[in-house]
Amino acid sequence: MSIPDGVAWHRDRAERARLRRIDGIWITEVERHEDGIRLAVKDLFDTSGLTTTYGSIIFAEHIPAETAEAVRRLEATGYANVGKTNLHEFAYGTTSLNVHFGAVPNPIAPDRIAGGSSGGSAAALAARLADAALGTDSGGSIRIPSACCGTVGLKPTYGLVPLDGCFPLAPSFDHAGPMARDVAGCTAIMHALVPGFEEHALESLEDVRIGVAWLEHADPGVRDRVRQATELFPSREVLDLPFAEGTFALFMREVADVHRALFPDNADAYGPEVRAKIERCLEVSDGDAEAAGKTREVYRDHVAELADGFDLIVTPTLPIVAPPVAEAENDAFRDQLTKFTYPINVLGRPALALPCGPAEDGLPASVQLIGRPGADALVLAAGGLLETALASLDRGRAA
Repeated sequence: MSIPDGVAWHRDRAERARLRRIDGIWITEVERHEDGIRLAVKDLFDTSGLTTTYGSIIFAEHIPAETAEAVRRLEATGYANVGKTNLHEFAYGTTSLNVHFGAVPNPIAPDRIAGGSSGGSAAALAARLADAALGTDSGGSIRIPSACCGTVGLKPTYGLVPLDGCFPLAPSFDHAGPMARDVAGCTAIMHALVPGFEEHALESLEDVRIGVAWLEHADPGVRDRVRQATELFPSREVLDLPFAEGTFALFMREVADVHRALFPDNADAYGPEVRAKIERCLEVSDGDAEAAGKTREVYRDHVAELADGFDLIVTPTLPIVAPPVAEAENDAFRDQLTKFTYPINVLGRPALALPCGPAEDGLPASVQLIGRPGADALVLAAGGLLETALASLDRGRAA
């Protein structure tokens, strides 16, 4: 049966629109992959025999001999790598607007950023090109794109998921973790990543006492949605949680140490934004880094004292919805995007980003559930119950 010209034109137009929506998600797509759960792997993880760029043109032809341990564990338990996802260059940024490999699109909002640095992983999930994804998070890089793309992401407890074979950003802040379209997907990935991972039996949100923080710093729509999510926990209390002021010099010094040998001979191959940030990192003194390290320890102790008696801390993941691409490249937006996520990297605590309903411009808000170190299973269990409760609210609004 022949297709009328008008129908063919519309189909061609739809296909072009689909390609625009997904162009920029992959750096390397695996056309012939193994059978299994489709896994998108952030191109910061080494994959044997498959190009691994770390988001940098310097490594455009780099093919590792070995596979990163986290990827190996996933492949050994039934996940099939379908591609290496695009990211912010060297994972040092929050937009995934990569000057070398293109901007990662946001499949749910084409004029908005996908977030970063694990933007391609979240976008692959949102576009349904993968059913599971692996990301990294040094200042929010799993949670920010999850929030922007309306997906779910967990930054686990520091050190729980191995980073062997993953290019570092700031090693004592770096985490690897799962990304999926729902909490169950993240939980399943954790079983693969952490042998012996045990789920937490949780019957009701009534069994969880939460401290609620930072709502006053969020835009009105985001604030309202996150507040509605917190109200599903009967046992809740406002928590005056400080930010991690005075710690970023340590982060910068660690970035500088990672790039100290590579940067001098390859500075021109770095994108302008990341090059400027590396130059600033290289200026951090020993004294400033040491002082920031001491401040981090004080901050951790202070938060542990404040949070004593709470099972979880609940905050917005981001103070805003995904910003427009045209506005997201300035420092003010970058600071906003990490405002609620970076402190949790300083703490090393597990944190889950979970969509919680439409906010400004109809785009999703995201709620962040933060646990004590090692309480990853509780965070996921509470997240699963909250996800179900939020879905019931959505059905009620639609009725």
